[in-house]
Amino acid sequence: MIDDVDEMLEGIGFDPETSVLTRRQAQVLALREQGVSQAEIADQLGTSRANVSSIEGSARDNLAKARETVAFAEALRAPVRVHVSEGTDLYDVPQQVYDACDEAGVKVGHSAPDLMKIISDAAGNAISGRQVTTDLVVGVTTDGLVRVRRPE
Repeated sequence: MIDDVDEMLEGIGFDPETSVLTRRQAQVLALREQGVSQAEIADQLGTSRANVSSIEGSARDNLAKARETVAFAEALRAPVRVHVSEGTDLYDVPQQVYDACDEAGVKVGHSAPDLMKIISDAAGNAISGRQVTTDLVVGVTTDGLVRVRRPE
C-alpha cells in the first residue's frame, strides 16, 4: 500500500523539497483520499491512529496555509481591488467590480450572477443572504482571476 502511494506521488511529481508537505503527510493524504482509514494507515506505517490523525491534521493545515499564501500573492498582483463595506447588498457588488475593472482596463469574464456566486462562495460567512456582513476586498488580476479577501 505505501509503495503504491509512493509510486503515485512520484508519478504526479511530488517533491518534499519544494512542497509544503512532508513525504509522510503526502502519503497519509493520498491514502485518505483513496478512502483508507486512519487505523489501516497506522497499521501500514507501524504507528498509532492518533499519530496518523495528527499527521493528517498538520497536512491539511499546511495546505490551507499554502492556499492562503497563493490567494495573498494573487491579491498583491491584482491591479483591481474593490473594497466592499459591511452592509453592502451583494447584488450591488458586480457593478462595483465592473466599474473598477473598466477603469483599469481589465476584463472580467463573468456575468453578474456568476460573479456574485464566486464572491459569495469565497467570502463564506462574510455574506448572509444578500448582505455583506464583513468588509471584503475583491481583487481581479490582469487575466480576470477573481479573489476575495477579508482585510485584517
